[in-house]
Amino acid sequence: MPAPTTPEAVVDLIGLVAYGELLAFDRMAADARLAPDLRRRAALSEMAAAEIGNYRRLADWLTALGAAPEEAMAPYAGALQAYHDSTEPKDWLEAVTKAYVGDGITDDFLGEMADRLDEPYRQLLRDVLHDTRYAEFAVAEIRAAIEADPRVANRLSMWARRLVGEALSQAGRVAAADRGALTALIGQDGMDAPALFGKLTANHTARMTAAGLNN
Repeated sequence: MPAPTTPEAVVDLIGLVAYGELLAFDRMAADARLAPDLRRRAALSEMAAAEIGNYRRLADWLTALGAAPEEAMAPYAGALQAYHDSTEPKDWLEAVTKAYVGDGITDDFLGEMADRLDEPYRQLLRDVLHDTRYAEFAVAEIRAAIEADPRVANRLSMWARRLVGEALSQAGRVAAADRGALTALIGQDGMDAPALFGKLTANHTARMTAAGLNN
Protein backbone atom coordinates (compact mmCIF):
# COMPACT_ATOMS: atom_id res chain seq x y z
CA MET A 1 0.00 0.00 0.00
CA PRO A 2 1.23 3.56 -0.67
CA ALA A 3 2.32 5.63 2.29
CA PRO A 4 -0.34 7.94 3.76
CA THR A 5 -0.39 11.37 2.20
CA THR A 6 1.26 14.06 4.29
CA PRO A 7 -0.67 17.29 4.96
CA GLU A 8 2.18 19.21 3.32
CA ALA A 9 1.86 17.21 0.10
CA VAL A 10 -1.91 17.78 0.00
CA VAL A 11 -1.53 21.55 0.37
CA ASP A 12 1.35 21.71 -2.11
CA LEU A 13 -0.48 19.78 -4.82
CA ILE A 14 -3.83 21.52 -4.38
CA GLY A 15 -1.96 24.85 -4.47
CA LEU A 16 -0.25 23.86 -7.71
CA VAL A 17 -3.51 22.77 -9.37
CA ALA A 18 -5.32 25.87 -8.09
CA TYR A 19 -2.76 28.17 -9.68
CA GLY A 20 -3.04 26.21 -12.92
CA GLU A 21 -6.82 26.69 -12.91
CA LEU A 22 -6.45 30.42 -12.25
CA LEU A 23 -4.04 30.76 -15.18
CA ALA A 24 -6.33 28.67 -17.38
CA PHE A 25 -9.17 31.10 -16.67
CA ASP A 26 -6.97 34.08 -17.59
CA ARG A 27 -5.81 32.45 -20.81
CA MET A 28 -9.19 31.17 -21.97
CA ALA A 29 -10.81 34.54 -21.33
CA ALA A 30 -8.11 36.19 -23.46
CA ASP A 31 -8.15 33.48 -26.15
CA ALA A 32 -11.92 33.84 -26.54
CA ARG A 33 -11.20 37.17 -28.26
CA LEU A 34 -9.35 35.24 -31.00
CA ALA A 35 -12.46 33.22 -31.82
CA PRO A 36 -13.62 33.59 -35.45
CA ASP A 37 -17.30 33.87 -34.50
CA LEU A 38 -19.60 34.48 -31.55
CA ARG A 39 -20.49 30.80 -31.12
CA ARG A 40 -16.89 29.85 -30.50
CA ARG A 41 -16.28 32.95 -28.40
CA ALA A 42 -19.23 32.07 -26.18
CA ALA A 43 -18.14 28.43 -25.89
CA LEU A 44 -14.64 29.37 -24.75
CA SER A 45 -15.98 32.01 -22.37
CA GLU A 46 -18.19 29.39 -20.73
CA MET A 47 -15.19 27.12 -20.32
CA ALA A 48 -13.24 29.98 -18.75
CA ALA A 49 -16.07 30.38 -16.25
CA ALA A 50 -15.76 26.67 -15.39
CA GLU A 51 -12.04 27.14 -14.75
CA ILE A 52 -12.58 29.96 -12.27
CA GLY A 53 -15.23 27.79 -10.62
CA ASN A 54 -12.63 25.04 -10.23
CA TYR A 55 -10.17 27.55 -8.79
CA ARG A 56 -12.74 28.71 -6.24
CA ARG A 57 -13.45 25.14 -5.19
CA LEU A 58 -9.74 24.40 -4.67
CA ALA A 59 -9.16 27.68 -2.84
CA ASP A 60 -11.99 26.82 -0.45
CA TRP A 61 -10.38 23.43 0.25
CA LEU A 62 -7.05 25.10 0.97
CA THR A 63 -8.72 27.50 3.37
CA ALA A 64 -10.46 24.59 5.12
CA LEU A 65 -7.06 22.92 5.50
CA GLY A 66 -5.75 26.03 7.23
CA ALA A 67 -3.65 27.23 4.29
CA ALA A 68 -3.82 30.65 2.63
CA PRO A 69 -4.51 29.98 -1.08
CA GLU A 70 -2.14 32.69 -2.29
CA GLU A 71 0.70 31.24 -0.20
CA ALA A 72 0.03 27.68 -1.40
CA MET A 73 0.07 28.83 -5.05
CA ALA A 74 3.04 31.20 -4.89
CA PRO A 75 5.90 28.63 -5.27
CA TYR A 76 4.62 27.61 -8.71
CA ALA A 77 3.87 31.00 -10.20
CA GLY A 78 7.26 31.40 -11.87
CA ALA A 79 7.37 28.06 -13.72
CA LEU A 80 3.76 28.15 -14.91
CA GLN A 81 3.87 31.79 -15.97
CA ALA A 82 7.13 31.22 -17.83
CA TYR A 83 5.51 28.43 -19.84
CA HIS A 84 2.58 30.61 -20.87
CA ASP A 85 4.81 33.59 -21.65
CA SER A 86 6.97 31.45 -23.96
CA THR A 87 4.00 29.88 -25.80
CA GLU A 88 1.76 32.81 -26.66
CA PRO A 89 -0.58 31.74 -29.50
CA LYS A 90 -0.78 33.93 -32.61
CA ASP A 91 -4.25 32.88 -33.73
CA TRP A 92 -7.36 30.90 -32.85
CA LEU A 93 -6.07 27.49 -33.97
CA GLU A 94 -2.80 27.91 -32.08
CA ALA A 95 -4.79 28.87 -28.98
CA VAL A 96 -7.02 25.81 -29.25
CA THR A 97 -4.05 23.52 -29.88
CA LYS A 98 -2.16 24.97 -26.95
CA ALA A 99 -4.99 24.29 -24.55
CA TYR A 100 -5.50 20.78 -25.91
CA VAL A 101 -1.85 19.70 -26.11
CA GLY A 102 -0.17 21.81 -23.42
CA ASP A 103 -2.93 21.58 -20.85
CA GLY A 104 -3.40 17.90 -21.65
CA ILE A 105 0.15 16.90 -20.79
CA THR A 106 0.16 19.19 -17.74
CA ASP A 107 -3.09 17.66 -16.50
CA ASP A 108 -1.64 14.17 -17.04
CA PHE A 109 1.37 15.13 -14.91
CA LEU A 110 -0.79 16.54 -12.13
CA GLY A 111 -3.19 13.62 -12.37
CA GLU A 112 -0.38 11.15 -11.80
CA MET A 113 0.50 12.91 -8.57
CA ALA A 114 -3.14 13.33 -7.55
CA ASP A 115 -3.63 9.57 -7.82
CA ARG A 116 -1.10 9.20 -5.01
CA LEU A 117 -3.16 11.25 -2.57
CA ASP A 118 -5.58 9.87 -0.01
CA GLU A 119 -9.31 10.35 -0.40
CA PRO A 120 -11.14 12.74 -0.53
CA TYR A 121 -8.31 14.83 -2.03
CA ARG A 122 -7.73 12.35 -4.83
CA GLN A 123 -11.33 12.60 -5.98
CA LEU A 124 -11.34 16.39 -5.69
CA LEU A 125 -8.40 16.72 -8.06
CA ARG A 126 -9.69 14.03 -10.41
CA ASP A 127 -12.91 15.99 -10.79
CA VAL A 128 -11.00 19.17 -11.63
CA LEU A 129 -8.37 17.65 -13.93
CA HIS A 130 -10.48 15.16 -15.86
CA ASP A 131 -13.08 17.53 -17.28
CA THR A 132 -13.10 16.54 -20.98
CA ARG A 133 -15.31 19.31 -22.36
CA TYR A 134 -12.45 21.43 -23.65
CA ALA A 135 -10.60 18.45 -25.16
CA GLU A 136 -13.69 17.44 -27.13
CA PHE A 137 -14.21 21.02 -28.32
CA ALA A 138 -10.54 21.39 -29.30
CA VAL A 139 -10.41 18.11 -31.24
CA ALA A 140 -13.51 19.11 -33.22
CA GLU A 141 -11.98 22.53 -34.03
CA ILE A 142 -8.61 21.09 -35.09
CA ARG A 143 -10.10 18.32 -37.20
CA ALA A 144 -12.49 20.73 -38.95
CA ALA A 145 -9.61 23.07 -39.75
CA ILE A 146 -7.52 20.22 -41.19
CA GLU A 147 -10.43 19.00 -43.28
CA ALA A 148 -10.87 22.50 -44.70
CA ASP A 149 -7.14 22.90 -45.39
CA PRO A 150 -4.88 19.82 -44.95
CA ARG A 151 -1.81 22.07 -44.81
CA VAL A 152 -2.95 23.20 -41.36
CA ALA A 153 -1.94 19.81 -39.94
CA ASN A 154 1.77 20.43 -40.47
CA ARG A 155 1.68 23.91 -38.97
CA LEU A 156 -0.25 22.81 -35.89
CA SER A 157 1.87 19.67 -35.50
CA MET A 158 5.04 21.77 -35.35
CA TRP A 159 3.37 24.09 -32.85
CA ALA A 160 2.26 21.09 -30.75
CA ARG A 161 5.81 19.71 -30.66
CA ARG A 162 7.05 23.02 -29.34
CA LEU A 163 4.28 23.05 -26.75
CA VAL A 164 5.01 19.57 -25.45
CA GLY A 165 8.70 20.39 -25.12
CA GLU A 166 7.91 23.50 -23.11
CA ALA A 167 5.29 21.66 -21.02
CA LEU A 168 7.70 18.85 -20.15
CA SER A 169 10.35 21.41 -19.21
CA GLN A 170 7.79 23.09 -16.97
CA ALA A 171 6.90 19.76 -15.38
CA GLY A 172 10.58 19.11 -14.80
CA ARG A 173 11.00 22.47 -13.08
CA VAL A 174 8.06 21.70 -10.80
CA ALA A 175 9.36 18.20 -10.06
CA ALA A 176 12.79 19.60 -9.20
CA ALA A 177 11.44 22.45 -7.09
CA ASP A 178 12.39 22.65 -3.45
CA ARG A 179 9.06 21.19 -2.33
CA GLY A 180 10.06 17.93 -0.64
CA ALA A 181 6.55 16.74 0.21
CA LEU A 182 5.33 17.27 -3.35
CA THR A 183 8.39 15.77 -5.04
CA ALA A 184 8.06 12.66 -2.85
CA LEU A 185 4.71 11.90 -4.50
CA ILE A 186 6.45 11.22 -7.81
CA GLY A 187 8.53 8.45 -6.26
CA GLN A 188 5.58 6.62 -4.71
CA ASP A 189 4.58 3.23 -6.11
CA GLY A 190 8.05 2.80 -7.57
CA MET A 191 7.63 5.33 -10.39
CA ASP A 192 10.64 7.56 -10.93
CA ALA A 193 10.75 10.78 -12.98
CA PRO A 194 11.97 9.14 -16.27
CA ALA A 195 9.18 6.55 -16.11
CA LEU A 196 6.65 9.27 -15.41
CA PHE A 197 7.83 11.38 -18.33
CA GLY A 198 7.70 8.33 -20.59
CA LYS A 199 4.07 7.81 -19.64
CA LEU A 200 3.32 11.48 -20.29
CA THR A 201 4.88 11.23 -23.75
CA ALA A 202 2.81 8.14 -24.61
CA ASN A 203 -0.38 9.93 -23.61
CA HIS A 204 0.66 12.90 -25.72
CA THR A 205 1.14 10.66 -28.78
CA ALA A 206 -2.40 9.31 -28.38
CA ARG A 207 -3.75 12.86 -27.98
CA MET A 208 -2.05 14.03 -31.18
CA THR A 209 -3.46 11.09 -33.13
CA ALA A 210 -6.98 11.80 -31.88
CA ALA A 211 -6.77 15.36 -33.22
CA GLY A 212 -5.33 14.32 -36.60
CA LEU A 213 -1.91 15.80 -35.91
CA ASN A 214 1.48 14.30 -36.75
CA ASN A 215 3.87 13.29 -33.97
